[in-house]
Amino acid sequence: MDEQQFKERTRNVALRILRLVDALPSTRAADVIGRQLLRCGTSIGANYRAACRGKSPADMVAKLAIVEEEADEAIYWTELLIDSRLVAKARLANLMNELDQIVAMIVASQRTLRRGIAKSRTRK
Repeated sequence: MDEQQFKERTRNVALRILRLVDALPSTRAADVIGRQLLRCGTSIGANYRAACRGKSPADMVAKLAIVEEEADEAIYWTELLIDSRLVAKARLANLMNELDQIVAMIVASQRTLRRGIAKSRTRK
């Protein structure tokens, strides 16, 4: 998957989260969880875009760590929506799978970049 495809994928996750939060019931708990999910779920793509503009491999790794944290946090809030019975598990299964895949790809990218950084240091 190339950079542009991943940008689109993270943008689509943000759009799905926007629709999910808009459909949550009007309760205090749903409002609090929804706000948290909205914040972290929409920042995944924004932070990935920032990572793509990293000034160095080390800068990219640091920015990808933020993407990883935000995606993992989005998983937490979706799990909380399920556990609190605000949303059925079946309704969130595809979104959670997508978030899991994003985390896995970001972790793999960080490893690759770190290996490249380590190799460049040993060459000096």
